[in-house]
Amino acid sequence: MTDRFLRDLPKVQLHCHLEGTLQPATFIDLARKHGVALTYRRGEAAPQSVPATPDPARVYDFATFNDFLMTFAAVSRSLATPEDYRRLAYEYVEDALSQNVVRSELFVSPSVWQFFHPDIDVRACVRAMRGEFDRVRDRLIIALIFDVTRNFGVERAMATAVQAADLQDLGVIGIGLGGDEAKFPAELFEDVFAFAAEQGLYRVAHAGEAAGAQSVQRAVELLGAQRIGHGLRAIDDPNVVDLLARARIPLEVCPTSNMRTGVAKRDEPHALVELDRRGCIVTIDADDPALFRTSITDEYAYVEGVTSRETLLRFVRNAIDAAFADQSQKAALHSRLEAYLTHVRT
Repeated sequence: MTDRFLRDLPKVQLHCHLEGTLQPATFIDLARKHGVALTYRRGEAAPQSVPATPDPARVYDFATFNDFLMTFAAVSRSLATPEDYRRLAYEYVEDALSQNVVRSELFVSPSVWQFFHPDIDVRACVRAMRGEFDRVRDRLIIALIFDVTRNFGVERAMATAVQAADLQDLGVIGIGLGGDEAKFPAELFEDVFAFAAEQGLYRVAHAGEAAGAQSVQRAVELLGAQRIGHGLRAIDDPNVVDLLARARIPLEVCPTSNMRTGVAKRDEPHALVELDRRGCIVTIDADDPALFRTSITDEYAYVEGVTSRETLLRFVRNAIDAAFADQSQKAALHSRLEAYLTHVRT
């Protein structure tokens, strides 16, 4: 009954990279279709073929955070055409509906697409995905956030922000900031985020994942980030925790991702518990669920196990309040959640 309760619980998904939902078998199929390898290493000439019998259970094996990033790169390289992105969107939609996700604000990374495929038509890819998203809009509302990748530099980041502004007609609602926090700090991207704000785009930043609490502080104070992806290392500085709590900046926490990349230790209490206790707005998500072999339902089960159902439901409500939706849409989401809870109690 617990598994069924969590599966059927209406969910708002705020931190999920669409490319990271690509199922292993589909990844293998697309890599074979485009003649690219299942692995990627910077500066290395990758073999242009796929093993005859690759093991879907092993293609997403990685040991370190850097290995994970290279796996994500290999996945992104296998997505080369609008039809590939339509297929990716279709598979995401079917999986999300099976878990009763009712609203998603998904990250996508056009700068990575263009790194591997310079001639790719970004609008055509987004249009192909939008066709699949709109097919189920009576059950699931999906918006897109364009992730600007720190490692590609400021010029490329601004170009991605311009693309996001130009594609608002296809449901692009914001920009995010991902990549190497330590080497590419927030202050480099102040103009990019200022431009996004001028264009009416929402702003999110990954911070406090692979760098410390000051990365979180800079994302809030310099970039005007309205949500923080991960943010766990904020716990290292009480002043930063107080800033998040006072400014009511939601944290998009992804427990399995945090543990598999070493941001959180499996044998220690997860920082989300303390962040919640100290007044921060915590939401729960799955990051790259296929790559991390998890799901948003699995993440809910983990959080319920280390906290309580009452705490989990607070996080679920937090996600509704943190969504980039208007008040009437949020009210409808809250009503849907409360109707479900009333139903299971009777």
